[in-house]
This record gives sequence, C-alpha cells and structure tokens, in this order.
Amino acid sequence: MKTVLITGGSRGIGRAMVELFIGSGYKVAFTYKNSTEAANQLESACGAYAIKADSECEADIIRAVNEATEKMGSVDVLINNAAVSSTALLSDITLDEWNRVMNTSVTGAFLYSKCVLSQMIKKKCGRIINISSMWGITGASCEVHYSTAKAALIGFTKALAKEVGPSGITVNAIAPGVINTEMNASFSDDDIKALCDETPVCRIGEPHEIARAALFLASDESGFITGEIMNVSGGFVV
Repeated sequence: MKTVLITGGSRGIGRAMVELFIGSGYKVAFTYKNSTEAANQLESACGAYAIKADSECEADIIRAVNEATEKMGSVDVLINNAAVSSTALLSDITLDEWNRVMNTSVTGAFLYSKCVLSQMIKKKCGRIINISSMWGITGASCEVHYSTAKAALIGFTKALAKEVGPSGITVNAIAPGVINTEMNASFSDDDIKALCDETPVCRIGEPHEIARAALFLASDESGFITGEIMNVSGGFVV
C-alpha cells in the first residue's frame, strides 16, 4: 500500500485530497496548524493520520515527517499544499505578512521535500507534488506576495525535477484556478460571477477536481511526467 503525506490537509483542497487518496487505497497522513476540530473530525471519519505542525517551523516539519514515517512506514508521495493568502496593495504588505506567506508556501515546501528525499532516493522512487496557483503564472493584482510565493513554487518544481529525476523521483506542480474553498470565501457574488464569465467553462472549480489531478500525478501512470505545471483552471489560463 502506497503512502502519502499532505500538508495543510484539514480543509479545502487538502481535505479533498485526503479523502480521495484514502478512498483510492493509500495510507494518508496530513498536517494542520490551527484547524484542530476539522482535523480530528477528518481523522475519525476516514482513518488518515492528523499531525499538528506549523509549515513555518523547521522543527515541526522534521517532527511531522518523522511521525508520518513512523505511522506509515515510509512517505512515497509528498504533496506540498499548505498555504496562506491575503489581499493587500504592495504598499500595505508588512514584512511580517510577506514572510508568513513566503515561508508557509515556499520554505515549507523546501523543508518538507528535503526531509522526505533521503528515503525516496534510497528507494529510487517517489512523487513530490506542489500546489501552486494560476496566479503564480499570471500574477494577481493586490496579491503580490501570494503570486510571488506560487511563482517560486513553479521554479522550485522545475529545478528539483531535474535534480532528482535520475533517482526515480518525479516532481510536478498543479496550478489551480479559482476554487470553491474558504480561501476564496471573501469574494462577493459579483466577483465570483465575473470570474466565471472570464473562465471558458463558465464556473469556478471544486476541490475534488484538484484532488483528482494530484491522484494522477501520484500514480504509476504519470511516471514519464516531471517538471510540469498542470493548469487546472477551467481554461482561465491558456
């Protein structure tokens, strides 16, 4: 039975991935930071392992990977999903907020990947999947820090894919469009309508649609795909 560690797995896209991977026969561990009630409910409902860890804290990340490995025997697939988002003009973004967004998405992915690579290299196989964003491709006004972090994940994905490919490890990213999650709950009905109008399929996406893309990239069928950015945006980015 294959195993997967999903960061930021208690809500939204992360939760959808936990549920889908469990339903597809994987052993699953997931991390969460503050959503204790949601994490405990998900753990009880589907049997995944919930691990409290802060993606900005190296000690927490090392502990989380060690705990996931102890519970599951190994980490065959790592999905770097943990992220935070906020909206502000560049002139209003504080250094603390910039660091919070960058550290959670980029430094967290770096540290989690570094921690699991030794066991993947030893086995000569593994999958790393980074959850970026279409805003990392196009940029988003009033989200310079978020767009920068997601763009950095794309560069990280491409570079690491070249580095670890000879060891049988693939590294890919998914760039979701606007997805129906709490992260986008601040959008007004008019905002959502405008985004739907700009999207060729005329709607926003659902978390399970990103989860399905991740399941494919984790599978044996994706073994000849690495360094790619899978654009799952309903055609918003073409």
